[in-house]
Amino acid sequence: MFFRIFALKFDEMMKYRYLFLYVMAMLVAPSASAQKSQRQQILNELKGYVDSIQVLRHQLDSIQQLNDSLRKETVDGRYYRLFAPPTFYHSGANKVLSLHPQTGDEVTDAIDEAMMGLYMRRPDLVQSTESQLRKVGTVREDVNQEVKQSVELVEHVDPVPVEPEVVPTGIVVTKPNFWKFKGDGFLQFLQNYVTGNWYKGGESNYSAVGAVTLELNYNDKDKYLFENKLEMKLGFQTSRSDTVHKFKTNNDLLRLTSKLGIQASKKWYYSLQLLAYTQFAKGLKANDEFVYSDIVSPLDVNVGLGMEYKVNALKGRLTGTLNFLPLAYNLRYVGRTTLFEKNGMDGRHTKHEFGAQFTGDLQWKIIDQITWKTRLYAYTSYKRALIEWENQIEFKVTKYISANLFLYPRFDDAATRDEDNGYFQFMEYSSLGLSYSF
Repeated sequence: MFFRIFALKFDEMMKYRYLFLYVMAMLVAPSASAQKSQRQQILNELKGYVDSIQVLRHQLDSIQQLNDSLRKETVDGRYYRLFAPPTFYHSGANKVLSLHPQTGDEVTDAIDEAMMGLYMRRPDLVQSTESQLRKVGTVREDVNQEVKQSVELVEHVDPVPVEPEVVPTGIVVTKPNFWKFKGDGFLQFLQNYVTGNWYKGGESNYSAVGAVTLELNYNDKDKYLFENKLEMKLGFQTSRSDTVHKFKTNNDLLRLTSKLGIQASKKWYYSLQLLAYTQFAKGLKANDEFVYSDIVSPLDVNVGLGMEYKVNALKGRLTGTLNFLPLAYNLRYVGRTTLFEKNGMDGRHTKHEFGAQFTGDLQWKIIDQITWKTRLYAYTSYKRALIEWENQIEFKVTKYISANLFLYPRFDDAATRDEDNGYFQFMEYSSLGLSYSF
């Protein structure tokens, strides 16, 4: 574009110059023949000028086309020397003066040859040298290398992720199960043998005790609780001194506890509790045919209304409940008439009482091998009182073998008063055997 503009401006100036000379020649010419001769000379000069202008225009157009093609088609640093300010480069001189010249590619050799022609014909145009450019750090080492696109860049492009096939799926919404069932049980034995002349006396005996505890609880994790526990325990023993009975019970319990709770705060619940308990078999004593207790003799059913507190302490090792029931109703039924007096009955099979009740049911995992389960039950009708404190200490030997120590003090002022112990009663036993939890 620069060459074209320069040619047009130059063409216009030369036209005006020759026109001015032609007019002046016409004015100063002395005669017609002189004017004709001068006019012919000017026309010849104008014709030569026009021809030279046309040649120059063609050259400028060729250079412009070459420049446009180079700009559009390629970007090659090797052509830089042709268009930069004239500089003396070493590569062309080394090829000319060396006995064993090293030739490069065709383009580089042609550029070196063109630059040498410039150095030889117009050394006055050379403004600097390659050594001077290197001192200021403007000469690139790859100036004679062709710029090529690196096709290896394609290898670094992240692969297109494979879209998984769309598989139709169905959404199944299941209602959470708030019911939880669990249980545990054990079967343990105790054997004792002594000879007839043992210096401390005593007698040989065998005993066994089995227990199963089942729990079915509902907890919606929001407001309502419904807990049910069924406890069954039965133990037998034999002794040589008992000539009346081959075996008799030493532990007998059938108890159902149901509680309905409505959450009042984080750990407090409004509670309605149902407690019913009796036994499986007859209660006997050695060498005595009298039946001291039996199934539904007695049967106690207690319903209480109050508040329950959930216990969770010692980093979860102490858990359980404390149930305070200031309003309680107790129904006692005794089927055997011979046991009316022993159970505080007034000559009837049933007895109704109102009073207050407290139940504490706790479990403390002292260490991984020792667990203490305790239950404290207290009921009063403000005429009589009943307090039971059951303690079971379990020693875990292995996963399926354990030893139990059972301590059970009891106070009941509705029973017949004993001359030695009064209204206090106590039972203790220890055993070793199998245990299982589920």
